[in-house]
Amino acid sequence: MPALIDPYGRPVTNVRISLTPACNLNCIYCHAEGETEAGRLMTTDEIIDIIGAVTRYPIRSIKFTGGEPTLRDDLIEIIESVPPGIESSMTTNGTLLADLAYDLKEAGLSRVNISLDTLQNERYIEITGKDLLSDVLAGIDASLDAGLTPVKLNVVLLKGINEDELPDFFDFVRGNRNLVLQIIELMQFNKCDSHAELNGIEDRIASEATEVLTRRMHHRKKYCVDGAEVEIVRPLHNTEFCAHCNRLRVTSDGKLKPCLLRTDNEIDIRGKKGQELDELIQKAVSLRSPFYD
Repeated sequence: MPALIDPYGRPVTNVRISLTPACNLNCIYCHAEGETEAGRLMTTDEIIDIIGAVTRYPIRSIKFTGGEPTLRDDLIEIIESVPPGIESSMTTNGTLLADLAYDLKEAGLSRVNISLDTLQNERYIEITGKDLLSDVLAGIDASLDAGLTPVKLNVVLLKGINEDELPDFFDFVRGNRNLVLQIIELMQFNKCDSHAELNGIEDRIASEATEVLTRRMHHRKKYCVDGAEVEIVRPLHNTEFCAHCNRLRVTSDGKLKPCLLRTDNEIDIRGKKGQELDELIQKAVSLRSPFYD
């Protein structure tokens, strides 16, 4: 299959598949992968058919998201369906990883992103509504032991809530090359008004960095600061983020979503197969356009 190139010359090399809108947490800032009114969940076979279709194209990686993907009891079977040579990863809240990490690795999962917005128990309850921080920390340890690395810790910076914990997060990842700290700008999909400006923080980190690399994805900077590996994720009003976007999303109810921030150009592919499915994938790519241009 030829490469998937949108009208702006951006190749699609990464597919994000939401496995469920359900979650065992209730985070105050959740954007739910842009799903607004999720319908009936895709079946195992429908997801596997979509994986088979998109990986006929030169796709480099598939990321499983949610909601919380570990809530699906067919998760192992889904991961096993990803063809060899294609990286599969997962974004998770980590609360159930302690018992799943080794099975996920054996099924073929390459690595995990784990949400960790605080290292303080009371704050964790404030942010997520649940007292499960110890389970998340156990999930991080299990993921490292199982080799689901690098383990990327997704820290959404929240004004007035966790800004003061950045030194603690640096200490948490310092010296462990299998841990990467991702400081993420809040995307305001709901009424959470805790947006924190990242400019000053990134400037300070850059001034202290001993090494600066540029990731292919979004041309994002990766900083090495005193043994800690740190990335700054700034999707809001960010033309660089959009200019280098390589993602196509699949919602949990089987719609192709060309852009996280739009709902007016989604394409229903649930139950579609063969040439019809291929044509719909190509149509979705043709509808991609930078949200911030």
